[in-house]
Amino acid sequence: MVPPSSGAITIGGVPVLPERLREVRRKAGMVFQNPEDQLFMPTVAEDVGFGLRNYGVAEEEAAPRLDRALEHLGIGHLKYRLSHRLSGGEKRLAALAGVLVMEPSLLLLDEPSSFLDPKARRNLMALFASLPQTMLLATHDIDAALALCPQTLILKEGRVFAQGPTPELLADQPLLEEAGL
Repeated sequence: MVPPSSGAITIGGVPVLPERLREVRRKAGMVFQNPEDQLFMPTVAEDVGFGLRNYGVAEEEAAPRLDRALEHLGIGHLKYRLSHRLSGGEKRLAALAGVLVMEPSLLLLDEPSSFLDPKARRNLMALFASLPQTMLLATHDIDAALALCPQTLILKEGRVFAQGPTPELLADQPLLEEAGL
């Protein structure tokens, strides 16, 4: 963990400090850019249920939560499939289910539309738009940012280059060109 050079970071009122990371991790869930980096158990059910087991959630609570997460994402039929045999879009949804089953209040999404065909991308964007969680997206997908993000930070060389309402920022062609977008 790299501490901020000034100020403080909190998630759901919990300061992001080494001694509070377990609590922070219960509030924030991250979906990696490449779902293959996130899926590591043999079956979808084992992968999606891993966090619940890791946090000691009793099986009588874990099983229905797992089923709800899979059904909400439309992948209940994949429950016992081998994770490595899923399509790219199915892997993305399984990785997302593994985060949503933990019921976080914040979703951290790294390039969520990468590796997806147009139909899977549209379906995923609609799904994200329907979720109640606060989302923080790291993306180069301008259309996804427009569809999902009321506010945007544009980074350049590791620093905040511009910030503001997404429609305004992403309509500013000179700004986008200067930022390398």
